[in-house]
Amino acid sequence: MEFSFPTTAKFTIFLFACFSLCFHLIMAVGLEHQEVLALPTRPNNYKHLQMRAGAPFKIAIFADLHFGENAWTDWGPRQDVNSVKVMNTVLDDENPDFVIYLGDVITANNILIANASLYWDQAISPTKSRGIPWASVFGNHDDALFEWPMEWFSAPGIPRLICPEANSTHSGAEACSFRGTHRLELMKHEIDHNALSFSKNGPKELWPSVSNYVLQVSSSDGPKSPVVYLYFLDSGGGSYPEVISTAQADWFRHKSDQINPDLRVPELIFWHIPSRAYKKVAPRFGIHRPCVGLINKEGVAAQKAELGIMKLLTKRPSVKAIFVGHNHGLDWCCPNEKLWLCFARHTGYGGYGDWARGARILEITQKPFSVKSWIRMEDNVVHSRVVLSP
Repeated sequence: MEFSFPTTAKFTIFLFACFSLCFHLIMAVGLEHQEVLALPTRPNNYKHLQMRAGAPFKIAIFADLHFGENAWTDWGPRQDVNSVKVMNTVLDDENPDFVIYLGDVITANNILIANASLYWDQAISPTKSRGIPWASVFGNHDDALFEWPMEWFSAPGIPRLICPEANSTHSGAEACSFRGTHRLELMKHEIDHNALSFSKNGPKELWPSVSNYVLQVSSSDGPKSPVVYLYFLDSGGGSYPEVISTAQADWFRHKSDQINPDLRVPELIFWHIPSRAYKKVAPRFGIHRPCVGLINKEGVAAQKAELGIMKLLTKRPSVKAIFVGHNHGLDWCCPNEKLWLCFARHTGYGGYGDWARGARILEITQKPFSVKSWIRMEDNVVHSRVVLSP
């Protein structure tokens, strides 16, 4: 979603002093009151997630964290610290088996450093420090080009930006950049540096779309017993239009027919920007049954076009629900034909809106199969319980 720069914020004269302070504060908050865990190594051929015997599989969805927003102000780094606190609360309360980062992990259009992965690393640190595996999908802000604030062109003018002397890939003046960090660079960094990441680039032929892939959650019996497939699709934005392309829809059709030809295994779908179908089912004047949720404070900001993916999903009975972020003021789930259309909950303190933060939780059971969901808030409260698949 779009945002505006706070007009009353006082610009600091040292961007990266704020960045350094933010990083150390986040790490302090993230590791407080917990042990440092040794992270397991993921074998190269380990391509599925596995349920524990007799236990449900729980997923926490973190949406719209917006790390790095307004990094040159006092306000920006404080929001990143607050976002870490929200994630810590959710992870401690829910103890999930898996975490999904549902796009807009960072606000790249506010980040001047050449390697925006430094902010990405901060965003995943609460999950990583607990040894919890995760996957990510891109949003419209994750690789957006830098947007020059209008305030910089009036008094007191452009703040003096001090580039760091060194980081992992750049140094000196080269470390300051206005070009953004592209999707492929962000994903490569996450995959190469994190054994617990299940994220993938996806097929090269879908470029510039990145993060199109499927993960299998298996029963405790092993990989030959799939319980559910999790599909991730890049809904665009940032460096290219906000849309799920015809090519992505064709990829989904071929992939799902290949691994789930008899539609026996349930499927859940994750992307960032809601499809136009969300506009059709959006509740008016509050939230009423059969929809379930707590906030309905804005209109649906949908993708620019519908190019076939929703037609495929609605005709496929194995698809149980779609989960999106993007709209910070919406957290409802509404039925659409035979599947559910759900928003996550705005997790990060970056981005627009002053609504309380939280995260959508999914709980998957095998026998009998079911998907239950609720929202866990930053103050530990739980609300909006719903059964998405009996």
